[in-house]
Amino acid sequence: MTSIARSLLTPVVDDSARGAVRPIVLLAGALLIAAAGMHAQQPLSLADADLRGATIFERSGATGMVLVVVRNREVMMKGYGEASPGSGAAPNANSLIRLCSISKVLAGDLLAELANEGKVALTDPLQRFAPPNTTVPKGAGGTPITLLELATHTAGLPREVGPYPADTPHFTFPDRAFRWTWLPERRLLARPGTAASYSNVGFDLLGDALASAANKPYAQLLEERIVRPLGLHDTTLTPSPEQCTRLLLGAGDEGPCTNTEESGASGGVYSTAADMARVLEYLLHVPGTSTRVAPAMTVYWKPSQLKSLRGLSHAGDPTGIGLGWIQLGNPDGPSVLMQKTGGGAGFLTYVALSVKRQTGIFVAVTDGKRRLRVDLFHEANNLLAAVANVPPLPPRARPARAARKRRSSVARPVKPPAQ
Repeated sequence: MTSIARSLLTPVVDDSARGAVRPIVLLAGALLIAAAGMHAQQPLSLADADLRGATIFERSGATGMVLVVVRNREVMMKGYGEASPGSGAAPNANSLIRLCSISKVLAGDLLAELANEGKVALTDPLQRFAPPNTTVPKGAGGTPITLLELATHTAGLPREVGPYPADTPHFTFPDRAFRWTWLPERRLLARPGTAASYSNVGFDLLGDALASAANKPYAQLLEERIVRPLGLHDTTLTPSPEQCTRLLLGAGDEGPCTNTEESGASGGVYSTAADMARVLEYLLHVPGTSTRVAPAMTVYWKPSQLKSLRGLSHAGDPTGIGLGWIQLGNPDGPSVLMQKTGGGAGFLTYVALSVKRQTGIFVAVTDGKRRLRVDLFHEANNLLAAVANVPPLPPRARPARAARKRRSSVARPVKPPAQ
């Protein structure tokens, strides 16, 4: 008990004032109980976060899992299960992972950086970056597609250009030539800026636009603007043979570890737990981790501003849409977070940030023999809340299915499809 609390409880009064003492004592007692309750609620230690991670993995039915937790300057990286079925070896900090759609938040970061430098504007029409003699479709009233709408899934584009060709390696279709041939014939699903519908091809087109603005391939832009400045060792679109030997494998044959430059902005990035720890530190503005411009976590759309939202609710009910990021929770409350889901090529991935508490989480699992038996995104959100010492988000209003995979057929190395 502090000296202040003791003074509140000490009745230094004469007999005529005894009637006033009891309310003061009761009030002081209530304050002490409330204070004790506040101190009893402690943030989850990273050791306990490891135990929680092990429990999530045991319940999941996955082949392997990696978990990264960053809280201020604390970092935890853990691997569970097997790096490949029957290997007996657990994933580690240097195991190669397909980030899948988490690649989109890196594209959003590149967009924000180029916009900060005046090389592009968020309001720039996609038409500005189109190949010669290519017309980008417009919405009702001649409304153009802008870079902001591509980055927030509000461009009126479909999820994919069409079925993924059989026997094609993951994240290698459509290539640039194919999508720019496909685009002019496309009728938009909605007038740009009026509805949100998750789009992989939209982010591929955004990557093309950024590459055009920077006058260099998207892979080079990623390398120069994110990989090198953050000191990342294995984050790439062009994995080496040695890196491919470290790729985590699930229960199914997901085809070759190969060049994924064609889908670099939408889902093709490879990385590791060690690199993702550095990315989390950067995104959370942890002091001393990077001299780069701080990433933008701005929300550009609220659900109330849009006619509909489709494909954005895998981890919870959105309260905002940013540049690749989805906001969950009340933005004025302590539990608000920014998150991105990913899935495909035998992986399910997730990143979530409690920016207010400088706490973040990254998790990736590989397919097991059976369907995943836990809601990985919900479990990760609860773990993040416990580590950040904030109340967990309420249950989602609508049941959510796991993030749709980029394609479902088994990939086998063959020549690229004809264009």
